[in-house]
Amino acid sequence: MKVFIFDLMHYKADIDRFREDGRLPRKLVRHHFDPRAAVETYAEHLNAWAEMDRLGFDGVGVNEHHATPYGLMNSPNLLVAAAAQRTQRMKLLIYGNLLPLHEPLRLAEELAMLDCLSAGRLIAGVARGAQREYRAQGIPMNESRARFEEGYEIVRRAWTEDVFSFRGQFHSYDDISIWPRPVQQPHPPVWIPVTGSKETIEWAAANDIPITPGVMRGTAREDTIRLYSRLLAEHGRKLTPGHLNIMVDCYVADSKEKAVEEYGPHYCYSFNTLMAYDHPKTDFGKTGYYSDKSQEHLRAGSQGTLADASMFDRQMSQDDFRAQAEHMAIGTPDEVAQRIIDEADDAGAETVLLMCNRGAMPTEMYLNQISRLGREVLPRLQAHQIKVSPHAES
Repeated sequence: MKVFIFDLMHYKADIDRFREDGRLPRKLVRHHFDPRAAVETYAEHLNAWAEMDRLGFDGVGVNEHHATPYGLMNSPNLLVAAAAQRTQRMKLLIYGNLLPLHEPLRLAEELAMLDCLSAGRLIAGVARGAQREYRAQGIPMNESRARFEEGYEIVRRAWTEDVFSFRGQFHSYDDISIWPRPVQQPHPPVWIPVTGSKETIEWAAANDIPITPGVMRGTAREDTIRLYSRLLAEHGRKLTPGHLNIMVDCYVADSKEKAVEEYGPHYCYSFNTLMAYDHPKTDFGKTGYYSDKSQEHLRAGSQGTLADASMFDRQMSQDDFRAQAEHMAIGTPDEVAQRIIDEADDAGAETVLLMCNRGAMPTEMYLNQISRLGREVLPRLQAHQIKVSPHAES
């Protein structure tokens, strides 16, 4: 197995202090922002990534968000440029650039530069993004799918063709040859997360692009893998463990109860405050972001993704987290390792993206998790081999 840490890079300072009558302001504005906290957030996480590289993790993952303290990664490309200079070996996963929001030729050039800066360690993930991002950038959500597919076609051709011209719905170019070009040939690996859309699965299968099948273990993940496997076969390909990666929340302590006690408040803060802040209340289907068939591959009862605002209708308590933790990779090193292996075996996923830093965790706590995972869990995971995906075989 390959083991990455997926770094959410939450804003370090606690924003609950701005609540009035239990509610956060509709917008966090200039006087709410502490630039010192942002400076410390970036510095501490970059230092943590250097430690991951030293401990032997296979990679670090970052994503793109806008106008939210949930993640200070408006430009994951800038962070990966910095990380490329502080690490020597591990992969640098951007998961991912939000294609509909970018000028694709400029993006192709930046990613080629990053592959050169990192000596060929870039994984160039792509995604579509959440409603908040479209509102911030002034992009109509009903253009998302068309912009995504057109953007990727331009990026791919810029990477792989000596000279290309393009006439599209949103972008046009004449006689383009980018410079520099990626180290990895024909181009850096491209991954995509799938949180429920059938069209994204179809696109990934057609382009032979690895996926993250759903946000958690369950029937939605199983149905996504089944459809993806079938569609790959229609294109003459066979699903392998390398086609799949999964995200797993984890936290290591000397006991299960100690892990719940330490991690619970940070996990609840992440869910109740950071994730819920300015989360869209609009039905994504009504915006044109999802089509009528986008979830038809899912069994009844498994529909619903992170785009569904109903998950924030109630606050998560420490007791809620304690109950959830019974089914999570939270506890002793043996418990954490076994749970991660069980989830990877169930999905048939060669790569796990571990999330161990939810909430405004103190840097000492985050570094302790990296150290414990690296020394007490990582060797066991990397020694484990994933051979098949049971859902693809069924």
